[in-house]
Amino acid sequence: MDRSKSKRSRSRSRESYTYKKSHKKHKSKSKKKKKHERKSSSSRSESEMSTSSTDSIKLLKRLQKERLKKAENIKKLKELAKLNETPEEKRLRRLKKKEAKERKRKERMGWDSDYLHYTNTDNPFGDANLLDTFVWKKKLDRDGLTGVSSEELEKRNREKQEENKRELEKVKKRRQERELERHQREEEVALMQRNKEAAQFQEWERQEDQFHLEQARLRSKIRIDDGRAKPIDLLAKYIGAEEEVDAVEMHEPYTYLNGLTTKDLEDLIEDIKVYKELERGRNLDYWNDITVIVEDELKKLRKLEKQSEYEVAVDRREGIHQSVVSDVASVFKGKTASQLEALQQQIESKITCKTDGIDIGYWESLLSQLKAHMARARLRDRHQDNLRHKLEMLKAEQGVAATGEDYEDADQLNTIKQEPNYESDEDDSEHSQESEKDEQDIVNDMLNECFADYESGGYSPKYLNPSDLEPGTLVTTEEDDTQRLEFSRNQVLGTGQRVENILTAEERVLHQEARRGMTSDEVEFSVESALDTQMYLWSDKYRPRKPRYFNRVHTGFEWNKYNQTHYDMDNPPPKIVQGYKFNIFYPDLIEKNSTPEYYLTTCSDNRDFAVLRFHAGPPYEDIAFKIVNREWEYSYKRGFRK
Repeated sequence: MDRSKSKRSRSRSRESYTYKKSHKKHKSKSKKKKKHERKSSSSRSESEMSTSSTDSIKLLKRLQKERLKKAENIKKLKELAKLNETPEEKRLRRLKKKEAKERKRKERMGWDSDYLHYTNTDNPFGDANLLDTFVWKKKLDRDGLTGVSSEELEKRNREKQEENKRELEKVKKRRQERELERHQREEEVALMQRNKEAAQFQEWERQEDQFHLEQARLRSKIRIDDGRAKPIDLLAKYIGAEEEVDAVEMHEPYTYLNGLTTKDLEDLIEDIKVYKELERGRNLDYWNDITVIVEDELKKLRKLEKQSEYEVAVDRREGIHQSVVSDVASVFKGKTASQLEALQQQIESKITCKTDGIDIGYWESLLSQLKAHMARARLRDRHQDNLRHKLEMLKAEQGVAATGEDYEDADQLNTIKQEPNYESDEDDSEHSQESEKDEQDIVNDMLNECFADYESGGYSPKYLNPSDLEPGTLVTTEEDDTQRLEFSRNQVLGTGQRVENILTAEERVLHQEARRGMTSDEVEFSVESALDTQMYLWSDKYRPRKPRYFNRVHTGFEWNKYNQTHYDMDNPPPKIVQGYKFNIFYPDLIEKNSTPEYYLTTCSDNRDFAVLRFHAGPPYEDIAFKIVNREWEYSYKRGFRK
């Protein structure tokens, strides 16, 4: 039993081993077979693709041969049918071919599909020659072309069609050019309109700024009258007083800044910006100088206020110690604008050269302070020139010649006043206020002296004693001077040219009546035609004169056949004279019952014009006008009336 079991197990293990071994062999064989199949399939696909491409080429060639063969067969059948057809069939075939060609031609010409199927036999017009070319025999007889062959007529018709086609192209081109010109004109008109609107808008802006400026000046005037004037009001009044003859400002404009606080100076800077914007560049130098002075004063006041350590450190970098500030100010004080400009150039040259040992910070701070002093000097020079100009005008009004002493007095009056010295210490400010009071007293004393001289007759001619006159001096009395003046006036009245065309009240009414109803197509017509000199029997009774008149010429367009062809409303023809309207006034006729007459005479040198002469009688001379010589219309709308 045990042996049999062991044998059986041994045989099973052997079988399993042989099975595994055979399975492995089968796997390897299957892999090799698959690889071989893959290679064979790829080669087979390549061969199939090559065979399919060659087959498609062969198929295309075969189809092409079949099409050519079919076309040749159809052509042979047509030729065979043509050979075997009867004359009647041949005529019908040619008619169908002609109708097909005519249908294609009509389609190219834009015929409607409803009319394409019409033939000579089938049409609603009953025209058996519908498809044939129309021949106008009477026109050929009139032109002498009856003996011309049909080929020549066909050639003429083709040439005429080509000419008409070229003419149509020219007309189309002209229309396009007119449209382009019209478009350009519209663009030009639009551009002109935009420019006009822009100019009008600029004018509105200018008027608005002028209105705001006038309102600001009015507010300043009201505040000055009410005794609550701001610094900007006084500064604006000063610059406005330069343009007025009677207004005289005795103090420089920067004196209005005395005693202002930091808040007032900040508000003043903003007000100056508003005035500079409203005045649009006028008095720009004046406002710039005032701005520089205000900023300098504001800087000084901020220094006097309580400062932080940082601000103190920043001020130390200016390069000028507080102990020498007054000495620096005394250097600039009392110098003119030209001297300060020369000093500025020297300081700038020192800064730019950068020599060793030069304190750049000191000179830069000195240059910044120099700007305020230069602004004060420019305002002071401007103030002196203004006073000198006002003094000349005052002398001219009084009739007294200005002398050199007057200019010296004016210069002395201005040089006495010294500009206030703004120091950082309170003692210096009090001292400057006292000096200003002394200067004000001096100015008031000089003004009182001038007023006293004026009231005492210092500006009037001095009375001379007759004994002081030299022998032979002619003395004219007031009566003789009056008589001489009257004689001179009479002589002047007798000279000069006579003033013409002064209308009376009646003539003005007549002139206004003649202008009534005048349209844009009418213009004034006042060209007289010369007549020969005439002698009148009544010339000794009434002075002969030409009547007054107011004439019109009515123009318009004449839409004749030519103008309708070559012009339109967008491109109108030139205007021509279509009529005249004569308004001739005879208010002083002696024979008021006689009607004025007219005479029409054709010009001998030019038959297109004529002379229309009007005759009314004394005291009026005949008057004539040159008009266009055309036929008159006597309808109730276009006729004439007296």
